[in-house]
Amino acid sequence: MTISNEDFLRLAKIVKAKYGLNLFEKKYLVESRLTNYVLDCGFDNFTEYLETVYADRSGIEMTNMISRLTTNYTYFMRESEHFLHFSDVFLPDAEKTKKEKELRIWSAGCSYGNEPYNLAICLNEYFGDRHRLWDSKILATDISFNALRMAKQGVYAEQALQELPLPWREKYFNRNTNGTYQVTDELRSNVVFKYHNLMDEIGFKKQFDLIVCRNVMIYFDEQTKAELINRFYDATVEGGYLYIGHAESAPKDIKYEMIQPAVYKKTMKGEN
Repeated sequence: MTISNEDFLRLAKIVKAKYGLNLFEKKYLVESRLTNYVLDCGFDNFTEYLETVYADRSGIEMTNMISRLTTNYTYFMRESEHFLHFSDVFLPDAEKTKKEKELRIWSAGCSYGNEPYNLAICLNEYFGDRHRLWDSKILATDISFNALRMAKQGVYAEQALQELPLPWREKYFNRNTNGTYQVTDELRSNVVFKYHNLMDEIGFKKQFDLIVCRNVMIYFDEQTKAELINRFYDATVEGGYLYIGHAESAPKDIKYEMIQPAVYKKTMKGEN
């Protein structure tokens, strides 16, 4: 099933304005990822389906569509260099400098929750018994209600856990009778899942020590990406970090300092 040029351009403009996603040269992607869904919903063509999407004031149909257009491909320990930096650099530095023992971490574009749960595991492994002395919160956000619902459940296929060390799998997951694995209740309690559109202003009460936004900005054009990273910068504490995907490029005039590929730091005043 094909989408008319008129319908496609209207869709691309709306999605770009509301979600920052650049679909203007991805007509084939739209058709290939939505055709079966549109037919399964009982529509004969894209025009009828899109009118229903636009008429839904709750926004649920729009976000359902967006989740089908974006790739929610994720697994534990993906781009492991970030978790090594988190455990070997970020957390030791935080333990030395955070006298109030408070950490705020944001997984922006968390998809099905692998990333924030992975961070929670690393937190617990690093601090051990000392973790109870810390107020460490992991905020995980996404624009897909379906992804958030599944992330809260924390149920994963065995394949998604293959890169995790066996002791971690045994410690932080319970095996279900159908062969899937569920994150333990204790670990799930360390992560708060919320809806958030990255195109909106960042209105959370406190700044973050670490913002992780990986493999999300590949859908954005340069201006949208630059504006988002500026918002991230303002929402980061001095000395805090930003992790982006290794396949992504940061704007040339980024305010953060690059520490290593895909790892950036908001330098503290007076710091070289």
